[in-house]
Amino acid sequence: MNWLFEPGLFANQSVRTALLVGAVVAVVSGVVGIFTVLRGQSFAGHALTDVAMAGGAGAFLAGVAPLVGFVGGGVVGAGAMDVIGVQRVKGRDIATGVVLGAATGLAALFLYLSATQSAATGTTQLILFGSIFTVQSSTLPAVVALSAVVLATLAIIGRPLLLSSLNLELASARGVRLRAIGFVFMVILAVSVGLSAIIIGSILSTALLIGPPASALKLVTRFGAGVVLAVVLGVLATLLGIVLAYDSYYWTSSHRALPVSFFVVVVVVVEFTLASLVQRRRRSKAPVPARAAVHGDPIGWH
Repeated sequence: MNWLFEPGLFANQSVRTALLVGAVVAVVSGVVGIFTVLRGQSFAGHALTDVAMAGGAGAFLAGVAPLVGFVGGGVVGAGAMDVIGVQRVKGRDIATGVVLGAATGLAALFLYLSATQSAATGTTQLILFGSIFTVQSSTLPAVVALSAVVLATLAIIGRPLLLSSLNLELASARGVRLRAIGFVFMVILAVSVGLSAIIIGSILSTALLIGPPASALKLVTRFGAGVVLAVVLGVLATLLGIVLAYDSYYWTSSHRALPVSFFVVVVVVVEFTLASLVQRRRRSKAPVPARAAVHGDPIGWH
């Protein structure tokens, strides 16, 4: 395996920390991403990346850890979307667009102030595209704690959240508190986006949130299997991206490593492309009645 693992890869403390943080965050992104895709809230996830970007830039100006800014900004944005929006899709899109515009403006302001008032270089690169090799090992407990809270909350609200994701009317008839469930999920989504921002940056964090779950739902017919496969694909993309970014330092004589975010996104795109090809191949071979039955219940809920 020397062709993949350069000498000193696992002896490097920064790489070991990156691998641990990346694996934990990829697990959370995979689980949260499944619900995000099912609820049709990919646009909301994208908006929260800009909110996280504004939070990260603001945290830098205030001298606070980027993780605090990414997660804190995302949670504030999620609350704003819930206050402005309503349960209907049109209202959610309007709220998302308003928050997206405000967050982009704030991010531009904070990044400008960072560039003009600080002597530090690479701040914009760090906030937009991440730098997981700079994550300190002291950050790992916070990442694990936030991830545990997200997963525990999903375990508690999982059934009503799933029902409301599939059929709002049925969920309401069964007494599900749609507004409360929606708000809690938005906060969970914000935390997940903030966590993934420390790996591949705020502007690309939805790639890890949406890509692996979307690929998984093309390949499996059961919800549980979809969650597991989304986690596996997300972890694979993250860890492979970290390894390739480390290896890229040795690819040229200039010894300049390429960004982790680039490799993670490339792997995610490859996974989605392959999943789409497999799905298309299955459809072409499936008899018409069987194919119709599959599409009537695409992920095997009944």
